[in-house]
Amino acid sequence: MRAVIKVGTSTLTYGNGNLNIRGIENLCKVIADLKNSGIEIILVSSGAIGMGVGKLGLKEKPTDIPSKQAAAAVGQCELMYVYDKLFAEHNHIVAQILMTGDDFSHLDRYENFRNTMDKLLELNVLPVINENDTVATGEIKVGDNDTLSAMTAVGASADLLILLSDIDGLYTADPKTDKTATLIKRVNGIDDNIRALAGGSGSELGTGGMVTKIHAADICEKAGIDMIIANGADANILYDIFDGKDVGTRFIGKAQ
Repeated sequence: MRAVIKVGTSTLTYGNGNLNIRGIENLCKVIADLKNSGIEIILVSSGAIGMGVGKLGLKEKPTDIPSKQAAAAVGQCELMYVYDKLFAEHNHIVAQILMTGDDFSHLDRYENFRNTMDKLLELNVLPVINENDTVATGEIKVGDNDTLSAMTAVGASADLLILLSDIDGLYTADPKTDKTATLIKRVNGIDDNIRALAGGSGSELGTGGMVTKIHAADICEKAGIDMIIANGADANILYDIFDGKDVGTRFIGKAQ
């Protein structure tokens, strides 16, 4: 089993950009334990800009590109330091991979990416992937880590993509404003009705939202990869997912 797990900014940090220590410590412990069980895991991690905002003491996420890139440069160092330290406590090695959209569209770079991923997993290393926000702008930018995680899952020939978010899954309506909204457990195909259920962006420090998650599901579906959206507030939910329990919303990949 090879799985890509994507964690959003809201899972890693508090609303002020400071690190959610308890949350990230438990996340690393659970992922390390799942790796011990024999599951190959690739971690796609947001949070660089959010953590940079916190470390720089900024009052809010910057809106201009140079400031965003500066925050990403500072935050990425902090993010990888935390991952390296916490996973080392469980005897696991991490590797940082920073990607841009260009890396997926150029055949030679894409092939190098695939080969590197295979070798890292063969060596039992945990790849930690993020967009290279410090240099990625305009036409070379993937734009969000939901899409990046789906592209990673396809490139790494993963069996499953898990998006850990601050919501339980896809609902029939916005659960924050509609008390009658119900969780959709299974989606067998992305159509206009499913797309219509997606709203706008999520947390202030993040860049994603349900729109980007549906787009990620669309990419995975076409590649025959199942995708699950689940609430990452408690990383122990990953145990339930790999135990086959009915968690979050599962998007079924088309048979290839």
